[in-house]
Amino acid sequence: MRTNVSGRVAAVLVGLEGVGIAALVVWQIVEILRGDTDSLASAIALIVLSLVGAAAVIAFAVAVWRGQSWGRSGGIVTQLLILAVALGAVTGAFAAPGIALALAAPAIVTFVLLILAVRDAGRAARQDGSGSAR
Repeated sequence: MRTNVSGRVAAVLVGLEGVGIAALVVWQIVEILRGDTDSLASAIALIVLSLVGAAAVIAFAVAVWRGQSWGRSGGIVTQLLILAVALGAVTGAFAAPGIALALAAPAIVTFVLLILAVRDAGRAARQDGSGSAR
């Protein structure tokens, strides 16, 4: 099935989020090399988890581009997790509203585009008569 415009734009945005997570991994490695860590084991574990997250988000982006439903589902969950982080960034003793807005705005746009892609995939599946949205 061909992906619609909203799906393509969502795929690009999800891919950029994956690249952003990969950039965080590079930053984490630089900080370890600079000695700016209290626990090397914890820092390495965080790097490994961040790498897994980056790979997953990039895989979601590729799947959305290809019109596969698991990529749209994973992308939606990713946006909800980003929104949870944004909520955490705007609350508490060290609140950073600017960071929260920088996280939340693209997540909301991407979330809406993914929902539109799901709707369009469902419509296309019904028109095909196959009943499956892949």
